[in-house]
Amino acid sequence: MSPKENTPRPAASVVATVHTPGGLRQAARLGRREVGFVELRLDALTKDLAAVDRAIPGIAAPILITARHGLEGGVGRLGAVRRRDLLGRFLLRADALDVELRSAASMAGLLQEARCRGITRVISFHDFRRTPDLARLQAIVRDAIRAGADIVKIATHLRGAKDLSVLLLLQSSVKVPLATMGMGPFGKVSRLVLAAAGSRLNYGYLDKPQVEGQWPALELVRQLEETAP
Repeated sequence: MSPKENTPRPAASVVATVHTPGGLRQAARLGRREVGFVELRLDALTKDLAAVDRAIPGIAAPILITARHGLEGGVGRLGAVRRRDLLGRFLLRADALDVELRSAASMAGLLQEARCRGITRVISFHDFRRTPDLARLQAIVRDAIRAGADIVKIATHLRGAKDLSVLLLLQSSVKVPLATMGMGPFGKVSRLVLAAAGSRLNYGYLDKPQVEGQWPALELVRQLEETAP
């Protein structure tokens, strides 16, 4: 199956993350324009792949797939071969593919196939303990672009306003499509502020959150509409 026909999406797209069978059922009830993407966390759905197969035809929104590395929040600490197989199984049914920067070399073939098929490539970096300094994050963005990113995603743990200011500076200092977000106590406010500052993808959940600081996806849509500059 070819990827769904591309349609214009808001600059600040909300991504509704699915990591449970309940989330799959909720995703199938969304209208095409209610969110920017539905993200299928395949690493968290390895016991429900038949359900994923059944659910995909009923998901009207564009689909983003990922199978997260264990050091960046992945479930089950799956090895590279297993994660590559999961992504390959669903690649032709996806509109976007998310691969961590640390996995880009081992997933180079998938990234190249995605490029050839017009599937958006998100290269991501997650730090669940802290927010690296601005110079380090700028270097990560440069490396992600070299690895083939169409969009670079940066998600870090925010310990306070200073960390949020680092992400705001990053968002304003690079001239590439960037998705930035915080986790932890400052996570919720960061997702509103960074979306207003230009973050291209803004993540919420459908069934239940995976990290502190996430909004329910549809509530995030409403919040962004109300606070749009």
